[in-house]
Amino acid sequence: MPFTVAPRAFTYDDVLLIPQKSRIRSRQQVHFHSQLSKNIPLQTPFVSSNVDTVTESAMAIAMAKMGGIGIIHRFMSVERQAKEVSKVKRSEGFVMGNPLTLTPKHTLAEAREAMRQEKVTSFIVIDEFNKVLGLVSQRDTWFQSDPTVKVSKLMTPVDKLITAPISISQTQARELFKKHKVEKLPLLDKDGTLAGLITSRTILNLERFPRATKDDKGRLRVGASVGVIGDYLERAQALVKIGVDAMVVDIAHVHSNHGLEAIKVLRKKFPNIDLIGGNIATAEAAKDLIRLGCDALKIGIGPGGICITRVVAGAGVPQLTAVMECAKVAQKAKVPVIADGGTNYPGDMTKALAAGASTVMLTGWLAGTDESPGTIILRNGRKHKVHRGAASFSAVAARKISGVDGQVRKELSEEALNEELENVVAEGVETFVPYKGAAKDVIYQLTGALRSGMSYSNATTIAELWKNARFIEITSAGFRESKAHNVEQV
Repeated sequence: MPFTVAPRAFTYDDVLLIPQKSRIRSRQQVHFHSQLSKNIPLQTPFVSSNVDTVTESAMAIAMAKMGGIGIIHRFMSVERQAKEVSKVKRSEGFVMGNPLTLTPKHTLAEAREAMRQEKVTSFIVIDEFNKVLGLVSQRDTWFQSDPTVKVSKLMTPVDKLITAPISISQTQARELFKKHKVEKLPLLDKDGTLAGLITSRTILNLERFPRATKDDKGRLRVGASVGVIGDYLERAQALVKIGVDAMVVDIAHVHSNHGLEAIKVLRKKFPNIDLIGGNIATAEAAKDLIRLGCDALKIGIGPGGICITRVVAGAGVPQLTAVMECAKVAQKAKVPVIADGGTNYPGDMTKALAAGASTVMLTGWLAGTDESPGTIILRNGRKHKVHRGAASFSAVAARKISGVDGQVRKELSEEALNEELENVVAEGVETFVPYKGAAKDVIYQLTGALRSGMSYSNATTIAELWKNARFIEITSAGFRESKAHNVEQV
C-alpha cells in the first residue's frame, strides 16, 4: 500500500532559540501588544482555555483585568453559559448601561435572593416607567427580620442619593466618589429615568488595571465556545445577544465537513462577531478556515498535558511545527494564530510566539488556581483541584448521563445508558493538580519569563520576535542539559 512520510516535525522541547545580539538594556522595554483576533487587541498574549476545569466567569474576569482574555467553556446549559458571559460584561465598565433593578413591590426576601444570585450588594429601585425611586443596599437589609417587608420601606429615596447626568466624565465621577464617599452613582436622564450606573470599583479598577482588555463601552472582553452540532446555533444566538466579544468554534478536529459547515453557517448568521476556528494543525486547514472568514485560528491537536488523542487516535502534529505551518498561511492573510497546548515550561511561551503565534492558550498553567472552577481538595495533606480534559472519560460520561443542563436524562433506560458509556473512547485524562493560588501570580511569572525570552532574541515586540527569532534543534542530551541537573533542589 503506498504511503508518504512527511518531513520531521518538532515540539517545543526539540528546539531552543539562538541568542541574538540584543539592544535591549532593560526587560521593561519589552511590550506584549498583540491580537486575539482581527478586531480584539490584547496587551498580554495569554488566553485562558475553554476547558470546564479552567474558565468560567471568575477566570475570564481575572484574565481580562491582566490584559489577556478568557474563553468560557460550553459544557453547560445555554442559559448558564450566557449568564457566565453576562457576569464578565457586567463586572466592570465606566458606564453600566443596563443596571440591575428592583421595583418597590419586591420584598426583603426577594431582594436578598437577588443579591445572592447576582453577587451584588445593591439594586436601583425603579417604577414601571423606569424612573428612579431609590437604591436598596445590603446594609438596608441588615437586622431586618420580616422577609415580607417591601423594598420601598428599606431603600434610600432618590432625593437623598448622589446622582449624575449620563454625560458625566470619568474625572468628574471620581471627584463625586471622593467627595461624597458613596459606592454607586446612578445616572439619570432629565426626566428622572435611569440611564446608567457608575460604581466606585469601576473607577478604582481603571487605575489598578490599566492594561485591562475592554470593549468600546469600557466593559471587560470575554470569549465563549460553541460546538458544531445540536444546540450550537441557539447557543451562539444567546451569546451574541448577551454581548460576547469572540466566539470559538470548539471541537477537536474542526477541519472536517461538519466543522467547516458549522463555521460557514455561523459566519453568515453572525457577520459582526469575531469568529475563531479550532482546533487545527495543518496549513491546508488554516487556508480553509481563513477562506470561510475566521478571524483567528486555534492550533493544536493532541499537545496538551491532559489530552491523549495522539496515542489513542494516532493523529496529530507536534505543536511547534503545527504552529509554524499554520502561521505561515495565517500571517499572509493577517489572521492571528492561537497556540493551544504543549507548553510545559515558561520558555515555551516565547517559542510558541516566535513560531508565529499571536497568543498562547493556557490550560494546565491555570488549572488549580483560585479562579478555576471546582473546590479545593485536601489530598495527602496538600491542597489540590481536579483537572480534566473535555474528552476524558469522566467529562464525556457526565455529559451522557446528565447532558449540559445537569439534569439526568430520564429518556434513557439503565441498559441504554450503560451501552452509551461502554462506547466512550476517552481521548483525555482526569487528574489532580496542586493548588496554585491566584491566577495573577501565574501570569506574572509567565510574563516575566516572556520578557526575558524576547530580550534574548533582540525583540521588544511580538512582531520583532517573529522577524528575529532563530531556532536550533537540540538532542535529548541538550534538553537534559537545559534543565537543572547534578543538584538536589530544595
